[in-house]
Amino acid sequence: MQRPGHSPEVIRLHSTFLRAEPVWRVASRLHCRDIPEPVLRWLLDPASLTRRVQAVCRGRFRVEVLKQGYARPQRNEAQRLGMRVGSSALVREVNLLCDEQPWIYARTVIPRTTLTGPRRHLARLRSRPLGAVLFADPTMARGPVEVTRLAPGDRLYPNLPGLRDELRPAIWGRRSVFTLAGFPLLVSEIFLPGIPTCP
Repeated sequence: MQRPGHSPEVIRLHSTFLRAEPVWRVASRLHCRDIPEPVLRWLLDPASLTRRVQAVCRGRFRVEVLKQGYARPQRNEAQRLGMRVGSSALVREVNLLCDEQPWIYARTVIPRTTLTGPRRHLARLRSRPLGAVLFADPTMARGPVEVTRLAPGDRLYPNLPGLRDELRPAIWGRRSVFTLAGFPLLVSEIFLPGIPTCP
C-alpha cells in the first residue's frame, strides 16, 4: 500500500535506505540442524577459505575485485573492531570465482591503525587472495567465527545477476576478526547459491 504523499520512487528509496544490518551469532551457539547441509561445512571450516575453494574448484580460480577504498564501516562492523563511530577504514569487496562462477562474496574492513608498518601491503593486494596472506603470517590470530543468515534486501546481500527479486534465496555467511601482531581486521564471507557442497 502506498503511503499518502509519497510517490513509488520515494518509497523505494526509503526502503533501500532502511535495509537491515546483518545479525551475527557466534557459531558455537547455533543449532547445526538449522543450517543447510551444502553450506554447513563451509561455515564451520577453521582453515583458509581460499585454499578450500581452490581445492574444490576443478576449473580456474580467481579473485574479482568489486570495490576497494576508504569508507565508513557498518555500525556493527565498527563495534566489532572497537572503532570510533564515524571513523573510516579501508573496505575491500571481492568475489571468489571458479570458472567465472561467483562462489563467495567477501568483505574486509581494515582500520587505518592496522595499515601501518609491515601491514601496509594489505592495501595493495589487488587481485591477490587475502586469505593466502593472512594464513601465511606467523603473527596471525583468529577470533571466534560468527554466522548470519541474509535475506534479499539485507545489507551485505550481494547482487545476484540474472535473478528476479522474488527468486533470490536466503543465503548464509560468516565473519571473524583476524589480528596481525595484535592489529585487527574484519573478514566477512558470504556463500553464494552456486557454491557446491564442501567435502
